[in-house]
Amino acid sequence: MLEILTDLMTAAEGRCAYAEARHVDSRDEAIAVLNGRIDAIDSSASEGIGVRVQIGGGWGFAATGNVTRAGAQAALARALAVAEAQPATAARPLAPVAPALGHWASAYEVDPFAVALEDKLELLFAVEQAMRTGDERLVRTVATSRAWRERKAFASTQGAACTQESVATGAGIAAYATDGSDLQVRSYPTAHGGGLSAAAGWEHVLGLELAAHAPRVAEEAIALLSAPPCPQGTSTIVLHGEQVALQVHESIGHALELDRILLGEASYAGTSWVAPGDLGSLRYGSDLVHVTADATLPGGLGSFGWDDEGVAAVRADLVEGGVLRGALSNRESAAAIGLGASGGCARADGFARQPIVRMTNVSLEPGAVPTLADLIADTGEGLYLESNRSWSIDDRRLQFQFATEVCREIRDGELGRLYRNGSYAGVTPRFWGGLDAVCGPGEWRLWGLTNCGKGEPGQIMEVSHGAAPARFRDVQVGVA
Repeated sequence: MLEILTDLMTAAEGRCAYAEARHVDSRDEAIAVLNGRIDAIDSSASEGIGVRVQIGGGWGFAATGNVTRAGAQAALARALAVAEAQPATAARPLAPVAPALGHWASAYEVDPFAVALEDKLELLFAVEQAMRTGDERLVRTVATSRAWRERKAFASTQGAACTQESVATGAGIAAYATDGSDLQVRSYPTAHGGGLSAAAGWEHVLGLELAAHAPRVAEEAIALLSAPPCPQGTSTIVLHGEQVALQVHESIGHALELDRILLGEASYAGTSWVAPGDLGSLRYGSDLVHVTADATLPGGLGSFGWDDEGVAAVRADLVEGGVLRGALSNRESAAAIGLGASGGCARADGFARQPIVRMTNVSLEPGAVPTLADLIADTGEGLYLESNRSWSIDDRRLQFQFATEVCREIRDGELGRLYRNGSYAGVTPRFWGGLDAVCGPGEWRLWGLTNCGKGEPGQIMEVSHGAAPARFRDVQVGVA
């Protein structure tokens, strides 16, 4: 395929200012066991070539499932015709890039597609059975797993010729309980996106030890039914690492996508409260806010050798010492504001979509508090919130509200009573300005998120966020 793509780029030279072609071969499998029966076994595969060209200031894109030389040439012809049909505008520069050459692959031990379906089902049935306690209030118990693989080849008229392969897996459990008037849910290891995923093989699923956590998950779902509601007011809160990761995703990651900042996503995904001129000076939060975008992290769903424009994976500071230092960019948006290089954040959902600015692995770097227990002990009074249940944020990524499955009282430096329907709300810079403690490397981990939506037509992307438990002061809690 790489030979077909490089030959195609030779044919494109002289017919456009720039051209690139991607071949993508994807496979995906998702399994769910619900209440003692198979609920879903979904398997899909796709393969095709996408070609993008630039003529003047206009782009043309075409895709095909015909992965032959003839199919690729036809896609190039259609892309050129689309670009030529665009209104005549001045050429838009692209940030410079060294040609992408070679091969990259994510690491894994056990190929998930080599594991027999019967073995996967046996695991999920055992895990789901371990949640069923016999309590009639427990109405739904579910165990899920997912595995996917993506193989790519990329070439451009600027000399790129590279291939890469990524393999990822994920799994999770959830228990739902009701007393007829209320419904409560507990999940493990995450609640957002159907389980914890990573760029790894089947060993990742086994390492989650779902069966060991199943009884606790069910018991907590039932206990939440009789728990008092989350108190209302202003409080110090400690967020579990998963909730911090989602907070980073929604109020930092999306807000710092440069295409949103430049209003390129205003009609669908929204804009940002951040302006282009804020880079280097905007106070995003307290001095402890250190956020990076790192596409080189082992196990990250946002890791790769090169992005979908052939830009090599990099690690960069987005916020350091609470001050905005960078943004997530592709070649076009980086050039538009005079940056010397792309942030390497161009990613596309399959072969039939154009690359757009997406998150890589956007993480809150670890702090100095050794453990969560130490953080709770140091807090004194407040609330501990864990496992996202719902979220809402405006299209500028400024005002938000999150609800969690679990909320616990912190009293005298210890976890106390359980509350149901925990929630908190805030305004992005004010909220991050209240960050005054973050747990250290021992509590930090990558949290995979598999359903990040953006673009028109819509694209779904997998990303990871590194995070550890963190404490925020003066936060509105118990919001309706």
